[in-house]
Amino acid sequence: MSNWTDAIVGERMTVDREFNDRIRQSEFSNQEWGLIMTAVEFEIEDATDPEDARIVADTSKLPQIMPELDNISQQMGAMAGGGDPDGGSSGGAFGDLLSDIKDVILGGGGGGSGGVDQQRLEAAERLTQEYADELQRHLESKGKFEQVRLAYQE
Repeated sequence: MSNWTDAIVGERMTVDREFNDRIRQSEFSNQEWGLIMTAVEFEIEDATDPEDARIVADTSKLPQIMPELDNISQQMGAMAGGGDPDGGSSGGAFGDLLSDIKDVILGGGGGGSGGVDQQRLEAAERLTQEYADELQRHLESKGKFEQVRLAYQE
């Protein structure tokens, strides 16, 4: 099944460039997005059915990289003048205090799921599926999706 991904490297580069605007509109930096993409694999769901086949993002490994994603976010916040890594403008000691209070209330890192910020995880999952959808649209527009779908089955 890896042959199908090898066959679309050039197409993915094109989609990456086109998807950059969407990344800029998201809560993730380019560096964070790069890390997210290392944890995501793409599959073709219903590959044997030409009508229902679709590219899906396997995000099962995302929870493992979320602590590192948070580290990147905190480092970027520190470089930007100590602002809130969640994108707010509270900044400084007051922002740290609010963050600590939020961690206590939400169970240490948001959502109470072992320190994984559930909202950021869900945002990453949504964004990677948007990317998968865009990749499929691109392949279909180039008349290559059928070839990729068949290669996936091999």
